[in-house]
Amino acid sequence: MKDRIYMVSLGCSKNLIDSEIMAGLIENANLNLVNDIDDAEIIIVNTCSFINDAKEESINTILECAMLKKEYNCKYLIVTGCLSERYKSELMNEIPEIDALIGTGNIDEIVEVINKLKNKQKIIRVGNINNTFSNINNTVRVQSTPPHMAYVKIAEGCDNFCTYCIIPKLRGKFRSRAMESILEEVNYLVKNGVREIILIAQDTSKYGLDLYGEFKLPELLDKLNDIKNLKWIRVLYIYPETFNQKLIDSIKKNDKVLKYVDIPIQHINNHILKMMNRKATKEEIESIINKLRNEIPDIIIRTTLIVGFPGEDKNHFEELYQFVKKVKFDRLGVFSYSQEEDTAAASLPNQVDDSIKKQRSDKIMSLQRDISYDLNEKKVGKIYDVIIEEKVDENLFFGRTYMDSPEIDCGVYINSKNELEIGDFFRVKITEFLEYDLRGELADESSE
Repeated sequence: MKDRIYMVSLGCSKNLIDSEIMAGLIENANLNLVNDIDDAEIIIVNTCSFINDAKEESINTILECAMLKKEYNCKYLIVTGCLSERYKSELMNEIPEIDALIGTGNIDEIVEVINKLKNKQKIIRVGNINNTFSNINNTVRVQSTPPHMAYVKIAEGCDNFCTYCIIPKLRGKFRSRAMESILEEVNYLVKNGVREIILIAQDTSKYGLDLYGEFKLPELLDKLNDIKNLKWIRVLYIYPETFNQKLIDSIKKNDKVLKYVDIPIQHINNHILKMMNRKATKEEIESIINKLRNEIPDIIIRTTLIVGFPGEDKNHFEELYQFVKKVKFDRLGVFSYSQEEDTAAASLPNQVDDSIKKQRSDKIMSLQRDISYDLNEKKVGKIYDVIIEEKVDENLFFGRTYMDSPEIDCGVYINSKNELEIGDFFRVKITEFLEYDLRGELADESSE
């Protein structure tokens, strides 16, 4: 009888793709993936360790699975991903229930590790962080997102070396996938019912520079736009310093490329940006935002900020606050700085108290809530294409417009007497607004 394998995936969408690939490799090897952890003989935990909260979640999940191993029929516990890459010795020494560790660049070895576990020896496969995409066929993925949408990783690793970030040490240098590989995967996904793809990497705008000697994201978008039956193409994590005119033109001209960009700026004060080793200055950030809004009037701009970075004083924060107030981002998230060991910022002087970080985070989010409320008010009466995500209640559905990325953004609640199929698109007229979400009805129903 085949071993029963259960997988837990933690962290970001990039980590989720790794989990989907491992699940695909397991299925291709005719091993048995199960949906209930209580039935599992082998548990795989794919971990994240980007910030302290993620590390704690990963460790707590591993400990819970270790208890299951003791109490039930589970034979083996495998830990994969960023935590394995970062803390292999500590994990093996402090959690003896772990039978194998697999790092971020070794996920293609998952089946081999499973097969070797029966030799009753501990297995550690880490340190291959610069593994290339050529070793893995992404079309073997077992898709865990809803059938109508999928994330597509176009590059791995990062060369930016922001002083607060551990990613280069966990994921290796920046390396792009071959364009043919991406196109093959997207065609495969679309043939299997995917309508929206979300392109992700640590820095999507740098795509192709290492492989082709130039920025190739515009060309990739042009080719993806030609794929029949693909409805939406969403791009996340475009850094401001590499947001060039070709990319703007590609977003403008391609009808399937959503007028939605995620530009993680982190801060706006030039001193703090320099201490973070961010490449764009305040002036450059302001310039690209103004250019985008001038050239693409319906553009939605999302960003993320870090408050409480070492040395951030009241004046630095006030500059950031006033910038947010002026720019009025459509979507915005705030992180309190996390002092991560093995990063350059961890040893900087003038670390900010957690209580001050929280106050500053709360203040920015309170401001953003008011901005979002005002922006939503202007959407009443407008009609948008909405992809249906779930049925909430009788005659009530939830969906997303082009303005809403899954998991991180808000959406639209739709009152409809018709049954709306999950994954289908409908024209929806906005009738009400809340601080973040909208309410609406089908455009053809509203005209009856």
